Amino acid sequence: MSRKKKVLIPMPKSKFLKVKCPSCGNEQIVFDHASFPVRCLICGAQLVQPTGAKAKLLGEVVKILS
Repeated sequence: MSRKKKVLIPMPKSKFLKVKCPSCGNEQIVFDHASFPVRCLICGAQLVQPTGAKAKLLGEVVKILS
């Protein structure tokens, strides 16, 4: 009998994060590889600054979502 080989499925390295705004405390879900600046929906403060790969987080990470 021939056996099936295991096919490895690559897992994504990017995640969604719940970030707390440093100025007003609002929690917002953002992408960790954001290519566009993300601002707080309440006060307008910048939460994520895009870079070449992973985005620079300016707020506090509350929870990592998968």
